[in-house]
Amino acid sequence: MMTSMIENDSGWVVDIVLNPPSLQDNTADADRLKKALSRKIGVDYITVDPFVLKDLPIRLHSWDYRCRCVFFKSCGCGYLIEIMPIENPKPAAAMAVDLGTTRVVMEMIDLVTGKSLLQSVFDNPQREIGPDILERIHYADKPGGLDHLHHLIIDAINEEIGRICKKAGMDRNRIFLMAVAGNTSMTHLFAGISPRGIIREPYIPAANTFGAARAEDLGIHMNRSGRVFLFPNVGSYFGGDLIAGACFAGFQESKDISILVDVGTNAEVLLGNSEWLVACAGAAGPALEGGVSEIGMTAGPGVIDTVFIDPAIKEFQISTIDDQPPKGICGSGMIDLAAALFLSGMMDIRGRLVQDACGERFRNVDGIPHIVVVKEEVSATGRALTISQVDIDSLIRSKAAMYTILETLLQYVGIRFEDIKTFYVAGTFGSFIKPRSAISIGMIPDLPEETYRSLGNSSLKGAVRLLTERGTMDQVESIRDRITYLELNVNQDFMNRFSAAKFFPHTDAARFPSVSFRQQP
Repeated sequence: MMTSMIENDSGWVVDIVLNPPSLQDNTADADRLKKALSRKIGVDYITVDPFVLKDLPIRLHSWDYRCRCVFFKSCGCGYLIEIMPIENPKPAAAMAVDLGTTRVVMEMIDLVTGKSLLQSVFDNPQREIGPDILERIHYADKPGGLDHLHHLIIDAINEEIGRICKKAGMDRNRIFLMAVAGNTSMTHLFAGISPRGIIREPYIPAANTFGAARAEDLGIHMNRSGRVFLFPNVGSYFGGDLIAGACFAGFQESKDISILVDVGTNAEVLLGNSEWLVACAGAAGPALEGGVSEIGMTAGPGVIDTVFIDPAIKEFQISTIDDQPPKGICGSGMIDLAAALFLSGMMDIRGRLVQDACGERFRNVDGIPHIVVVKEEVSATGRALTISQVDIDSLIRSKAAMYTILETLLQYVGIRFEDIKTFYVAGTFGSFIKPRSAISIGMIPDLPEETYRSLGNSSLKGAVRLLTERGTMDQVESIRDRITYLELNVNQDFMNRFSAAKFFPHTDAARFPSVSFRQQP
């Protein structure tokens, strides 16, 4: 039995007590409720869902004009989604969704208490069309392609809602809100909107702001009056997932300059504080996600996430997630490996494997140099896990792109790396990356390690925050409206800086003073 007291009055559920109608006050029931709710939540315009309006008089009268309201607001408009009795009300839940290109993470929230009820993760079924977003956008142009991609993700989410509800003992009709944070392309495909303009000059999306759509219109199986909020985009390559992350990091609350980097399909970067914000995005993701190497894979049990090489005896020390036998390597593991190879002298400043220094771990396969990371006898696959020179070259391009994106953004604003107070790293990549390794290969600036802070899945956490603190909506809109988006596709200086960054750690070693003395002869 639920309490009749609201435990989280800053959320999307509030209790309202009305003055009963009389001959002296013959205001319509809906107007009476909207006026009281408007005063309570500070929204001028409120619309009552038709399903609520249908039996509103009967319910209000039977509850002595005291009710619990489930509502939402977006773009200055309030939506009354459901009412229930204050005494012994039914559960009210919401779903936060991190809509990733590769994986989707969902978390069920109790709207009254603000507590998390259950979290789950599943592979994005659109991967069957193509692992990267570019393939999906091209597929969406084919007859029936857009509808197919839309239904793939909607059907998967509906299926997952069913599983979560069953496990949590929740009726899916008691889910009233959903907050979805994804990149611009994924948001378009979720909404069934063509993303074709995102990859074609002048690189603009069909829409940046989506508001709160009816779940029924999107095909989401939850409460029939429920609303689905899609975090707004800023540009073709800066999506709602970064807006959600910025809210969670608190960009709107501090005058200190911070930077937020989320490495996924693209590297998306936000720089600024409570007064100004500049954003950009660029291709730096595949190698940093572990998606280019033959043994590369996303983080999971048995995946190498840490590598250390004793520079004196060239002995490899590795660790895997959950301490399982090694079967592959993730992006953060690749960065660790590259840093270890460089600092031990097994790889030179150009990123070339040094055969003599690599010793018996050096192999030549079809004319391509390889380094053995895990020998056959200890590998989970029964085969040696090797990284090729081609893999390393791909990582070099990715790390150079990452550093160049950061450098170009700061140059545009006119500040130095040293002016950054906090450097946030988001996503799965951010959960495992070690700043020292990333600094050693010149992927991120040589700042004190305490400057760096991992946010984990900031996209999901931002969506959860929106569902538990209604003031977050104002912050979302404030952040969106204050961002200046820098389009790197037309930036002439980018390639010049990129070429200079394709060395370990950089052609200008003075930029990385803490690394220079670590380089082995």
